[in-house]
Amino acid sequence: MQYFLEFLGLMAVFSIFIVVPGADFAVILRQSIVHGRRAAIMTGLGMGFSLLFHVSYTILGLGLIVSKSLMLFAMIKWAGVAYLVYLGIKSFREPGFKVNEIEVTEEDRKPISARKCLGMGFITNALNPKPVLFFLSLFSTLVHHDTPALIQLGYGIGMATALVAWFAGVSTFFTVKPIRDRFIASGKWFNRITGAALVGFGFRLALARAAD
Repeated sequence: MQYFLEFLGLMAVFSIFIVVPGADFAVILRQSIVHGRRAAIMTGLGMGFSLLFHVSYTILGLGLIVSKSLMLFAMIKWAGVAYLVYLGIKSFREPGFKVNEIEVTEEDRKPISARKCLGMGFITNALNPKPVLFFLSLFSTLVHHDTPALIQLGYGIGMATALVAWFAGVSTFFTVKPIRDRFIASGKWFNRITGAALVGFGFRLALARAAD
């Protein structure tokens, strides 16, 4: 039950975190518009594999950090709280989605392989500072350092599954015109709601840390 509640808390923050538009979202959006649903879904799958890469180095490095310096571990936790609030404010101020600004060249219209889509998704997510900061700081804040590595890996698999499912949904939305138009129309409010939720999670984590 302890691990189940920990997982629910982690997923509550992560679910809001992944829907905030960023580099990954922009790539999935472009793939949907330029190459279609299949290419976008395969790109999202590559991002899911990359997420497991982030989980792996976090699990391996987290134990070392805790064993060397509890103060350093606490600093990383607070950095995560600050980043969560920053990301929320940034999202709240973002304008709506601008699909009409995506440029499509003749080169873009050529068929793209599933392997290339997987690679694109993996590299985009692996080099994206957003998931890097999440796992180096927020994951440390939300997951106790005594949680077994296999349990943490299970958390990572659940998060990767949620990420792939979300981007599969986005890929579907943006390849069905009526749904896409409605999604775009609500883009500004979508950003505000997710931004406010992230700020709320940030303050909640900060208060929880202060009370410990």
